[in-house]
Amino acid sequence: MSSNINLIDSFQEFKEFKNIDRPTVITVLEEVFRSMIRKRFGTDENVDVIVNPDNGDLEIWRTRVVMEDGFSEDDDLEIELAEAHQYDPDLEVGDDYIEQITLESFGRRAILAARQTLVSKVLELEKDEVFKKYKDREGELVIGEVYQIWKKEILVLDEDGNELILPKTEQIPADYFKKGDSIRAVVSKVDMMNSNPKIIISRTAPEFLQRLFELEVPEIFDGLITIKKIVREPGERAKVAVESYDDRIDPVGACVGMKGSRIHGIVRELRNENIDVINFTTNHSLYITRALSPARISSIKIDEDGKAAAVYLKPDQVSLAIGRGGHNIKLAGKLTGYEIDVYRENDEIEEDVDIEEFADEIDSWIIDELKRVGLDSAKSVLTLSHEELVRRTDLEEDTIQEIVRILQSEFE
Repeated sequence: MSSNINLIDSFQEFKEFKNIDRPTVITVLEEVFRSMIRKRFGTDENVDVIVNPDNGDLEIWRTRVVMEDGFSEDDDLEIELAEAHQYDPDLEVGDDYIEQITLESFGRRAILAARQTLVSKVLELEKDEVFKKYKDREGELVIGEVYQIWKKEILVLDEDGNELILPKTEQIPADYFKKGDSIRAVVSKVDMMNSNPKIIISRTAPEFLQRLFELEVPEIFDGLITIKKIVREPGERAKVAVESYDDRIDPVGACVGMKGSRIHGIVRELRNENIDVINFTTNHSLYITRALSPARISSIKIDEDGKAAAVYLKPDQVSLAIGRGGHNIKLAGKLTGYEIDVYRENDEIEEDVDIEEFADEIDSWIIDELKRVGLDSAKSVLTLSHEELVRRTDLEEDTIQEIVRILQSEFE
């Protein structure tokens, strides 16, 4: 019987590790057996461990120096002549005595311990490999299968069976998944928790929308069109600023596609999230005007130092500029980096008053509700009809009437 032991065949677990290449496993095998050798002989400096990376065969060779009888000081490194002659009569003092150590000679208990250590080390190695793999993929698109659904998160498995977590906070409000559904998201955050990789994925991150555009629009993938910035209110609205380095390419048209063919797939993936694609420009006035689409701007005044913009519109355009739930004006502000206030075309900005100035007359929770929908000044409230204010906020008709009365008195 050969003393070579095929460890790959002996320890079937090694065949199950998906993320580790065989040379790495071989290195772990050698380290574990060197540890066994040190425990048995006290040192491994005079031992060669040879592992065949192709078939997993293991050979252990131990070298000791032949010494005169009675002069050996360390039996782990030296062997006396009389003992050496029992194995090879031709050996002389000063020669190297080389012997092969069989795996069986370590004993059953040591082999079982080595097997346990090997499995443990390779499992740790595999976890590290998964962590490194996904750490390098932060911001990239992943596709997985829904495995389990909990109240606060969904467990998703990738093609290799690695666990990905999709928290409720990273789901689009209208998202609904069943076990077995295919799911797309971006890798949001990767951490090690108690020696286990924790991979958080997201469908609400701006990067998710960017990756979808890269899939649907070849010009973006090829670098002919650049996405300058994305802002989102997941499931409600998104604004995407794009720029083309080729004058022959219309970046907005390329992103939308013929009759909306390219953007429709993205909208469906985002549960009918409205997506405004606009041309990026360094002209701040024009950029803000485009960002407030679909509203048509009459005029605009910009305070460059204060990063603020006063936008004047016709009365029928004010509600479009603010948008449902205040999403349009809020996203326009995030996209451009300006604090945007909207006014009727004939309003004077100097006459306006911050809504917080009425805190002694209007309850704080009412002020918070008005600000939530983008109404942070007296004029911005008064530009809207009672019906529009009731529709946009959760306030009663009587409350709206009282608010309007208080605000109007300020300008009388």
